Amino acid sequence: MEKIASFQIDHLRLKPGLYVSRKDSFGAVTLTTFDLRFKEPNKEPVIDMPALHTIEHLGATFLRSHAEWGKRVVYFGPMGCRTGCYLILEGDFQSRAIAPLITELCGWIGAFEGAIPGATPAECGNYSEQNLAMAKWEAARYGALLKTAGDNHFTYPS
Repeated sequence: MEKIASFQIDHLRLKPGLYVSRKDSFGAVTLTTFDLRFKEPNKEPVIDMPALHTIEHLGATFLRSHAEWGKRVVYFGPMGCRTGCYLILEGDFQSRAIAPLITELCGWIGAFEGAIPGATPAECGNYSEQNLAMAKWEAARYGALLKTAGDNHFTYPS
């Protein structure tokens, strides 16, 4: 079996950033998968599960409701390794094109108050495992990184 693309990235050299993970074409439609890497793999503690779950709920809500980008959002959710999230958008994009969107997302999460969308027993299979305070902290940290990131935070290491 061929090794999938995400396992071919050198995670020993990967830094937090915003990367194009892959592009898939289906006829005239291109889907771009983004790697929103919050943590340096194998060097930093991963995002704790309740915070990551909250980031998933808030991120999906914000992105799918976004006036400009909402109709292009195919998927937003956590990485199994808990070092970040994946975002899939309809269209052919580069990382820098969506950096303002992701910075806006981080600011929105950081300012969020109230009930976490979709965090009730009727809406979520694990509704009680949430941590808004840590989700805000992780989003603020990642958003600050994106505001000052250099090119090496937008292109996978070769």
